[in-house]
Amino acid sequence: MKIEVDFGKCTGLGICESLAPDHFEVNESGDLVLLKEDISDDELQAIEEAVAGCPTEALRIAKA
Repeated sequence: MKIEVDFGKCTGLGICESLAPDHFEVNESGDLVLLKEDISDDELQAIEEAVAGCPTEALRIAKA
């Protein structure tokens, strides 16, 4: 599975970064940086929480 980001919807609040810091980072400019696109089975729960916690619905999980 992979993470998909709609950068047009993302406001850079950093909720995803706090829930899954190995995958997401908000840089100094306030822009989201996707550090790792692929999701392993043991990372799935944290990514699901990040997707659910995104207030702008900019994140989704897609099957690779």
